[in-house]
Amino acid sequence: MNRMVPLMVLSLAVLIGLVFLISPGKPPSPSVTTTTESGDTAAPEAVEPISIFCAASNRAVMEAVRADYEAEFGVPVHVQYGPSNTLLSSAEVSQTGDLYLPADDSYLAIARERNLVDEVVSIAAMQGVVAVKKDNPAAIKAFDDLLDKPVRLVQANPDAAAIGKQTREALKAQNLWDRLDAATTAYRTTVNDVANDVKVGAADAGIVYDAVLHTYPDLEFVELPELKAIRADIAVGVLRSTSSPQRALHFARYLSAEDRGLQRYREFGFRADKGDEWADRPEIKLFAGSMLRPAIEETIKRFEQREGVIVDRVYNGCGILVAQMKAGQHPDAYFACDSEFMAQVTDLFPKSEAVSKNELVIMVHKGNPKGIKSLKDLGKPGLRVGIGHEKQCAMGWLTQRTLKEGGVQTQVMENVTTQTPTGDMLVNQLRAGSLDAAVAYLSNAAGSAEFLDAIRIEGIPCSQATQPFAVARESKYPQTVGRLYAALLTADSKQRFLLEGFRWEPESPTVRIEQHN
Repeated sequence: MNRMVPLMVLSLAVLIGLVFLISPGKPPSPSVTTTTESGDTAAPEAVEPISIFCAASNRAVMEAVRADYEAEFGVPVHVQYGPSNTLLSSAEVSQTGDLYLPADDSYLAIARERNLVDEVVSIAAMQGVVAVKKDNPAAIKAFDDLLDKPVRLVQANPDAAAIGKQTREALKAQNLWDRLDAATTAYRTTVNDVANDVKVGAADAGIVYDAVLHTYPDLEFVELPELKAIRADIAVGVLRSTSSPQRALHFARYLSAEDRGLQRYREFGFRADKGDEWADRPEIKLFAGSMLRPAIEETIKRFEQREGVIVDRVYNGCGILVAQMKAGQHPDAYFACDSEFMAQVTDLFPKSEAVSKNELVIMVHKGNPKGIKSLKDLGKPGLRVGIGHEKQCAMGWLTQRTLKEGGVQTQVMENVTTQTPTGDMLVNQLRAGSLDAAVAYLSNAAGSAEFLDAIRIEGIPCSQATQPFAVARESKYPQTVGRLYAALLTADSKQRFLLEGFRWEPESPTVRIEQHN
């Protein structure tokens, strides 16, 4: 008997080991095999999965998109489904995850307030409706039909699910909520639970989003005027907890791409506007006035790194840029030196937003040896004056207006020895000693305070220039360009503008520029 004990213990240990080996657990991450410079095969590297908190209302379509993405890129996507508010709490408490996709973007606004998300990418929309069995046996045709005692009505929890929250808000505004609340038989955790109740006959009607019913062939929906305000705008937010914003944004761009994720969303009954074309690494072209370069270059570099995109920027005088656009070159975005040069291409850029202001100044050598105090003094005999070229840049066009309004155009132009397409060229000539004075932007003088002085032009309003930004009507990447615009409006970007001598224009800047598709 005593000899049997060790054998029994050993057998039990082996059995436990076998159970451990065959029991299901978290699947291992796939690996990627790389090749060294010498051509040898390196040890495989595990691919970190992308983690998403996703509203239950998007489950069916998300599963389809997830399968597409994993097949195309070999990157696993782990999704946690549930009510939008519950998922928000989970993301906040756990401080984990890459993306948050609630049933309505109002939850993303809350997430922003709590500093949980950064970029937000728009995807699609859903409409609030009443789910009923096929052929509507309960004969629900009007709102009052939901209030009849024989009708068993179910709703999603307003404190957890987006559809419940929106229904309560919309009907409270119409003084109808208390009556519907009293007529509700039960509240469920998610919108899918509501649809399931109607499907199995546990309820006669339920308030859901229309797209949810795509996977319920035995159900149909009834649209009611009282529910018209219940619209869910679906967007995905990049969580600050992500360890790789570039990977998170890669999936977000895939999800919102016209020829990738949006195809699936439409297939599953969602209402989707035109999205970006898909590109593994999009290349967007930006035309920008030369004087903006010092203020925006660092922001663009950071944007490229975070987004995993290429921004092909072309800096030049705005007159030259406008000529190139009229000749057929169409960038994805245009950041003009002055609104006048945006107005010349409104056919390409119908909607723009002002970002900053700059002002013309008179630049002179340190200590102002020529005693120049105003525009009038630029007409003194013998002075060598430099200005911007009227046809090639906003600065030159603005200078001519300023000289004319100041009543000194004729006198000053007699002393003009050079006209350039950019203010930087004037600064270089002034520092080299070939000019005594130049009219350029204050931002042009910002980096030369050790060598030059700037004299303000007083009393002439037109000496101020406003710099607008716009997304091209025909851009293939309007959402990506919109996020570039959002990056240009951040606090860090604003500080760079101020340091370069610009003034910040928008008091409450809008992050989203209207997109024309």
